Amino acid sequence: MLEALTLLLGLQLIGEVLVRLLGLPLPGPVLGMALLFVLLAGLGRVPEALERLTNTLLQHLSLLFVPAGVGVIVYLPLVAEQWLPIGAALIGSTLLTVAVTGWVMSKLAGRSDTDTDER
Repeated sequence: MLEALTLLLGLQLIGEVLVRLLGLPLPGPVLGMALLFVLLAGLGRVPEALERLTNTLLQHLSLLFVPAGVGVIVYLPLVAEQWLPIGAALIGSTLLTVAVTGWVMSKLAGRSDTDTDER
């Protein structure tokens, strides 16, 4: 499991370094996650150690929200002052996410139906 954690943190570090070197307008961990996707797509499978680690992390996912909750409490006066743009961003991004997810699912479901018919 240590190898899997090293892989995840190493890819995050590589993402951070690339973002800073290339001046990319996205967070380093996002680039690291994209690199992980490319790596796993190239392998064609998820290594067992990585699967065990990610399942463990997902079981304790709620703990990862504690720092964000503390940040909201610390900046509560700023959140109260900027509630309208924050609310608009949250609602807008949620609606956009639902719409894009629905569109992708409809495209994938259509593809799945044709694949099943051909067999």
